[in-house]
Amino acid sequence: MSRGNKGFGDFLAADLDAPDAEVEKVKPADSIMASRTDALARIASGKVVTDRTEFVDPARCKPWRLHNRDLDHLNEESCRDLIDAFLSAKKQRIPAIVRRVAGDPDHDYEIIAGVRRWWTARWLRENNHPEFDYLVTIQKLTDEEAFRVSDVENRSRKDITDWERAREYTRALAEFYDGAQSRMAEHLNISKSWLSRLIDVARLPEEIVAAFADRHDITVRVARDIKPLMSDRKALLRMIAESMRIREDRDSGKGTLTGPETAKRLLVAGREPKAKAKKEALQTRTDLHGQAVLRYGSTGRGKVTLAIEPGSGVSRKAILEAVESVLVELGVIASE
Repeated sequence: MSRGNKGFGDFLAADLDAPDAEVEKVKPADSIMASRTDALARIASGKVVTDRTEFVDPARCKPWRLHNRDLDHLNEESCRDLIDAFLSAKKQRIPAIVRRVAGDPDHDYEIIAGVRRWWTARWLRENNHPEFDYLVTIQKLTDEEAFRVSDVENRSRKDITDWERAREYTRALAEFYDGAQSRMAEHLNISKSWLSRLIDVARLPEEIVAAFADRHDITVRVARDIKPLMSDRKALLRMIAESMRIREDRDSGKGTLTGPETAKRLLVAGREPKAKAKKEALQTRTDLHGQAVLRYGSTGRGKVTLAIEPGSGVSRKAILEAVESVLVELGVIASE
């Protein structure tokens, strides 16, 4: 462990799979992913064979308790790319990462990385394709090692949301690193600032989180913008009140906001309302017959407002006399 995440990644690269060809193409995030990709590409090409990889019954596998996937978010639509890839290849080509479990009569393995592949294999079995098994690489890992394996596997995957990653990191921070963000960042070889921003996502108040129809829309940027407002109790209360209005509108069928729309409404509510400029009270100047000629007022800073109603029928002479009278009264010009 003393070699940090790079050494740990090299250890994994010895016999783990390459990033899924069945999933979107991703760019290696750092030297860990690069070394892992090279090694696993050799496995996928058949040049390297590992006896620790085998097909198993997906029903005998379960996600481990700290996995980073939101199971409620896995469905036919979100896993469509994998479903099509499995069907096209007639099997799963890239193994998931699992470890053996003991004392569980219903399961033989728990999934460290590859929950989407597990869900896809199960879905295919339940939808007229009982021939599909689950391809896994079996590792012997402690919980902390399992967390780091999961992080290496999924670091650069775009289909994992900030919300999922933030929850995973928050649990790991408490369980493995005693709440020390600097130590966790060092072990994972990521910046402390990036880790802090991710943790902020998971620490948003539930009253704010509930405003979003899909929690996966809560990004690092959303948390970054909301966090400064939370230190002001009045701003926080305004955002909570706005969250309640958003939920009431959604529940009553008035419409569901997108993630950016929800964030915008919360931020607008949280910011201090700008004081409305006081309307200047204008007085009315009339002619000898009591007919309104113009309205006027002073801002108190040497500025004068004159308002003449168009089409009033007042003569040009009467208007000019009224203007002169007002300017004299306000001290703008001297009387003759």
